[in-house]
Amino acid sequence: MSNALKGRGAQTTVSNDFIKNTLVTDHIEAIDEALFIERPKTELFYESATKVVNKVQSPDVGMEYSLNPYQGCEHGCIYCYARKTHEYWGYNLGLDFETKIIIKKNAAQLLERHLLQPSWKARPIILSGNTDCYQPVEKKLAVTRQLLEVFAKYRHPVGIITKNVLVLRDLDILQDLAKDGLAKVILSITTLDEKLRSIMEPRTASAIKKLEAIETLTQAGVPVMVMNAPIIPGLNHHEIPNIIKSVADCGALNVGYTTVRLNGKIADIFDGWLEKYYPERRAKVINQISELHGGSVSDSVFGKRMRGEGNIALAIQKLFKVSKAKYMKGRNMPEWNLSHFRKGGIYTLFN
Repeated sequence: MSNALKGRGAQTTVSNDFIKNTLVTDHIEAIDEALFIERPKTELFYESATKVVNKVQSPDVGMEYSLNPYQGCEHGCIYCYARKTHEYWGYNLGLDFETKIIIKKNAAQLLERHLLQPSWKARPIILSGNTDCYQPVEKKLAVTRQLLEVFAKYRHPVGIITKNVLVLRDLDILQDLAKDGLAKVILSITTLDEKLRSIMEPRTASAIKKLEAIETLTQAGVPVMVMNAPIIPGLNHHEIPNIIKSVADCGALNVGYTTVRLNGKIADIFDGWLEKYYPERRAKVINQISELHGGSVSDSVFGKRMRGEGNIALAIQKLFKVSKAKYMKGRNMPEWNLSHFRKGGIYTLFN
């Protein structure tokens, strides 16, 4: 599409609900030349955070503590639930989320301070959970690598959720941690269709690269789980068996899934994206997402928001279970080993 913003997920503008006054162009008929959304450049902003480890309140996500070194995400996944958090910074959840990236420059120092608290007992801390810790800017800034160095120093368990094969850059640290049961990687694979991926999550790694990464990590002794997420009926639901088979063939030890939910104005940019790329499927996809969530495209209710309910949700669940049983029977991720944690770090005299 000639007027599409290549390399970006959001294709329409959207306002911020927390900002009362915005500059808009309501009457384009009064302007001589057509207006186009300009392709924005990525801007970096640095925050001096006071804490980085967060207690996770949701019972749906399978983690107790998370750490997000970045806010905003240049990957540009059109469906991303984390988009809404960017509004709290005064930005919009459309192109601002993808181009205005906030960096917690002191994340490693704050993590170390957290681990040294007398009251802290070792519990797995998951990098990401909101925005990707291996998004493109990480290649230059290496904030995530600094965090992994702290985890390795104190022999503390860490998990990683990512859509980017930049994780392989840190294979040396991950392999060192994994030999003591202290590291796990969760790679997210939404589709094996490269055309769909390139417009739905434009700056993520291709599925081929992710499959290669699973193989590399597995051979290095780093346990890998895959999230087939999100499942979007009418777009990628039919790929479930092929995705599970592919990741199993590469050595993944477990697989999970979630269904899409479009809270707030995420629904607006997703609808605009469908209109631009899949106008013939737009109504079908939106209607099936609505059926997943009781007549609405959004859902915030713990226990059902991640999987949905109704006939479509049951069909997805059944297809996933059958495929997992066929291709991943007998596989499980290893348990965490919490016994290696030492507040003295690797430099203690008592090693």
